[in-house]
Amino acid sequence: MIKEIHMRVLPQVAYDNKALYDNLAKLAKVDKNSINGIQIKRQSIDARRYPVMVDMSVLTFINEEVAIPYEKTVYKDVHGAQKVIVVGEGPSGIFASLRLLELGLCPVVLEMGEDVHTRRKSIATMVGLNSVNEKSNYCFGEGGAGAFSDGKLYTRSKKRGNSDKVISQFCQHGADTSILGSAHPHLGTDKLPGIIEQMRKTIVAHGGEVHFNTEVVSLIEDSEKVTGVTCADGTTFTGPVVLAIGHSAGNMYESLMQSGHKIEAKGIAIGARLEHPQFLIDQIQYKDKNGRGKFLPPAEYSFVTQAENRGVYSFCMCPGGFVVPSHTQNGHAVVNGMSPSNRGGKWANSAMVVELHPEDLPPQFSGALGMLNFQKALEKKTWDCINDGLTIPVQRMSDFCNKKISSTLPENSYPAGVMSADLNTLFPAFVAARLKIGLESFGRKARGFMTNEALLMATESRTSSPVRIVRDTTSLMGKEGFFPCGEGAGYAGGIVSSAVDGMNVADAVARYLA
Repeated sequence: MIKEIHMRVLPQVAYDNKALYDNLAKLAKVDKNSINGIQIKRQSIDARRYPVMVDMSVLTFINEEVAIPYEKTVYKDVHGAQKVIVVGEGPSGIFASLRLLELGLCPVVLEMGEDVHTRRKSIATMVGLNSVNEKSNYCFGEGGAGAFSDGKLYTRSKKRGNSDKVISQFCQHGADTSILGSAHPHLGTDKLPGIIEQMRKTIVAHGGEVHFNTEVVSLIEDSEKVTGVTCADGTTFTGPVVLAIGHSAGNMYESLMQSGHKIEAKGIAIGARLEHPQFLIDQIQYKDKNGRGKFLPPAEYSFVTQAENRGVYSFCMCPGGFVVPSHTQNGHAVVNGMSPSNRGGKWANSAMVVELHPEDLPPQFSGALGMLNFQKALEKKTWDCINDGLTIPVQRMSDFCNKKISSTLPENSYPAGVMSADLNTLFPAFVAARLKIGLESFGRKARGFMTNEALLMATESRTSSPVRIVRDTTSLMGKEGFFPCGEGAGYAGGIVSSAVDGMNVADAVARYLA
């Protein structure tokens, strides 16, 4: 018998295996020894009041063999099949490639950066040398920006496609099946590279190709049709082109613009990484001076408000995580956050960002590439503020709101050095003023959140692509044979929505070739 049991329990029941089985046996009215296994279908923490409770739906296998908790995807052998060029091996590129295998088409993946394990070494070297490897860094390389940014799999974009299939394919390639039932699933910076490697092995084993250190610089095209790509070393690849370049490939946007492809400026959000001690966030969110205790996971938060008709919100919250240099170019400074699978670090960080629309920008940043140029100018200003390699400007949270330079700085997670600066003068006034309003609002909502123990680190500016490569809503093509895809094309945000868009584009390629 397989019985689905819904329950609302204390953390010491939900997160202790023995107590959980005891409770399930009691609710099912069976002997505990008859339970061969369980699958958590849904699990979420309710911390709105004390005591904290956990809501769960659990499939309980009573005298029954435990089934695989997801449907495995079957991939075809595509040796000798029609080739499809996939530019970029981030989430949209990987999942487009896996879907192409299902459809009997041969993905030829061209990735500018290194494989995920070599990339990890390059990142460590980058921090040690205090300079940017412009081809392989926290944004560029196998896995894209998502490979080293916590691996969050939460998405609200359920209507765009089969997001459950994305989660299942992660499990099929080595992810822990606990992500299937989590309200906010994540993989962890330490686990994601191995999963990505297994996905690449699937692509290659079934006849696809993956080429690293292969930078695409232009499309092969005429006035009507795209038929392939040209790489920096002069090598060409022919076939329909899926462009899955991620949100940081500014050079490609400029190349497409020069070639006459339709591109439009898109809104983004910019601000800073805000880092608190994790224990303080646990106290606030779990409403307990002792923090999360033995059983609860590190606490998360999510805030949003309006300031002068623009949204201010937290983004990409990393409990137990750390802040990293996400620079892609020397002379331009960017930060991001991540956390390992156990989220066991001393700090909690999230992006605190202000919504920007193209019409908000000064006149010199008009046009299709205006938002991109604004983003680049702010990142350069951030670098010039300190002008010492990967060292970044920072300010205590309360000091920022009070327009006071921080005379001392707290211990923090950023590995490449920080220096006190006035972020009110670094950010444009229309950003700084709204960010201050937002932070003060969040401080009123969560007592203790507004504190000088927290540190604002500049600049968080890669929340999404600053442009959209226009494509037809039905065929998903720009020009014939050309399929802009994922976050870099302006049609997704985050790992899961990018993966879904990649699968949708693969389907569109199959329709085009048919």
